[in-house]
Amino acid sequence: MIPYNLPVGIFFFFQTAVGILGNSSLPLHYLLTVLAGKSLMPRDMIVKHLMLANSLALLSRGIPQMMLEFGLQYLLDDVACKLVVYLYRVARGTSMQTTCLLSCFQAISISPRNIRWMKLKQRAYKYVGPSCLFTWLLHLLLNTKIIMNVTGLSNSRNDTNRFNFGYCSGIVPRTITASLYFILLSFTDYVCLVLMAWASAFMVTILLRHKRQVQYIHSAHHSPGLSPEARATQSILILVCTFVSIYSVSSSLVSLIAVFDSPKVWSISLVAFVELCFPTLSPFILINNNKSDSRLHFFCWGKR
Repeated sequence: MIPYNLPVGIFFFFQTAVGILGNSSLPLHYLLTVLAGKSLMPRDMIVKHLMLANSLALLSRGIPQMMLEFGLQYLLDDVACKLVVYLYRVARGTSMQTTCLLSCFQAISISPRNIRWMKLKQRAYKYVGPSCLFTWLLHLLLNTKIIMNVTGLSNSRNDTNRFNFGYCSGIVPRTITASLYFILLSFTDYVCLVLMAWASAFMVTILLRHKRQVQYIHSAHHSPGLSPEARATQSILILVCTFVSIYSVSSSLVSLIAVFDSPKVWSISLVAFVELCFPTLSPFILINNNKSDSRLHFFCWGKR
């Protein structure tokens, strides 16, 4: 084990632990909501799937990265490598698509109350559950090809088409099928990014319009606070901006590292740190929106 990797390994341990703790606290918030006599909203179901994907990403990426920093990367055999890489790819894709689904659903929820939008809202509420399940199924199927291309370090051979990412290695095929597969994965990512951009622009427009209406009705000294729906919309906007920023940085780093035949350990650690930032930060962004609601739940439960 390289001595200077010990602090980095401890850092990844705390990053993973904090992320798991944050993603586990939201189900507690929903439990308090039910105990306080309130029903969960359809948006909460999407958030639960997002937290599950984030937790899976932290476990399947954070733990192997800790092993790498502590010098234990050779403990992962072929089966373990295939499993952790496959689970991380599924969790990453599901997290991205669920964030997209959350932003689009919130944009539809705060849309104008006319007949056309009301019909769309009813359909959105109806298909929230099936959409979340479809997201998991889609990425479970899309990433099956990765299982065939990943092996452990002990069985890896010197190959110009093999990429070593620290605790496992993978083959980069140079075939037309592999290129089409890469285009398919990239296409799904870009569709999600475009939809998130549209939903974010739409929500900003609605919030600005609502703010102007409130300022017109109420004076500056008696202006009310933000409604729960407006607070939720702001949190989702921050969540989407955080995801897009982290995704852009990580994609740029991965593209830069792919240029080199044998990337350094520190570069792999840097990519892992950036990729784990969103699963770690996202629950706290959403928890911040639910602070006042949580106080209300504790108050109601205490009176009971």
